[in-house]
Amino acid sequence: MKHIAILGSTGSIGTQALDVIAANPDKYNVTVLAAYHNEQLLQEQIEYFKPQLAVLIDKQAADRLAASYRGPTQIVTGEEGLLEAAVFHQTDTVLTSLVGFAGLKPTIAAIKAKKNIALANKETLVAAGQLVMALAKDYNVSVYPVDSEHSAIFQCLQGENNKHIGRIILTASGGPFRGRTAKELAHVTVEDCLKHPNWSMGRKITIDSATLANKGLEVIEAKWLFGVAYDQIDVCVHPQSIIHSMVEFIDGSVMAQLGMPDMRLPIQYALSYPERIPSKFPRLDLTALSALTFTEPDTGNFPALKLAYTAGNKGGTMPCVFNAANEVAVYAFLQGKIGFLDIAQIISYTMEIHSLVTTPDLEQIYAADTWARQCAVQAVSDLGRKA
Repeated sequence: MKHIAILGSTGSIGTQALDVIAANPDKYNVTVLAAYHNEQLLQEQIEYFKPQLAVLIDKQAADRLAASYRGPTQIVTGEEGLLEAAVFHQTDTVLTSLVGFAGLKPTIAAIKAKKNIALANKETLVAAGQLVMALAKDYNVSVYPVDSEHSAIFQCLQGENNKHIGRIILTASGGPFRGRTAKELAHVTVEDCLKHPNWSMGRKITIDSATLANKGLEVIEAKWLFGVAYDQIDVCVHPQSIIHSMVEFIDGSVMAQLGMPDMRLPIQYALSYPERIPSKFPRLDLTALSALTFTEPDTGNFPALKLAYTAGNKGGTMPCVFNAANEVAVYAFLQGKIGFLDIAQIISYTMEIHSLVTTPDLEQIYAADTWARQCAVQAVSDLGRKA
């Protein structure tokens, strides 16, 4: 039996991970649940899964939970509580599904505590991929990808030598605005962005999917997970979201992983690896498919993907800056402060004025994140004044 801590248990990935665990009580035991402020859902999860430790990062929410909950689970709060959750002694695998840069510190803490990582927080590797993967090697810790695209690549590489990779092909649905012009994109709303054609995800990642920034983050994550160069990573738009990604080997053979657009499958694979276990997930019916189509991404109207490649190739602190500026811009868009096209503009501006640190340590990565957020906040403010 595997003992699982879920950091981000009330989010989209966290709740689906708990679906997987509930369906396999003989395989998994939940030791820790952690969330930001949704005390009602967290309490329901605590009462069902009975973890030994639960965390609400928001102190007021934690106080409300502590006042209403009567049971054996210990309730802690704040960043200190989150770090306590990441290193909990009875856990062997930590699923990190916190949103954004906030996932970096607890992931590093979990690695140093020799916990295997099921990684659903791509920003951890975007901001500090070289440091994180080096730590995982030093502490003999495995990092299992949860994103459907990286899970697909991971599955395609089973039994293969990574030296035989010719290129990795990340598939993208194209989001809700595939084929739209910049003129049309200038007027899209938050509600339009959140209508993803294939996937049910959290608000932030759904906006990232619409801008193609999410695919850019995945490009950088793939570089560190699989040890390839950026010119070995291609993106193609596959609107049906049936092929989750592919690997082309040096002999020209291409291997792909197919499945329904259901995050529970890659979550289960990451938690159960190296074993495959039965599931009741919807099965893919090939005879029901009318077509599988592929096109190049439109980086002219969706420049965030190209900016991610630029950040990755510059290296050092630049991917961290790309991520931080994107986070600020996305939340500003969600709050109605800026337009859809302003997101990429803010990322580009922040990257342009950043003073690159080529071989940063962790302290310098945190400093770059703080600087980029301040810069992006100012850019949001400036755009608001112009409007």
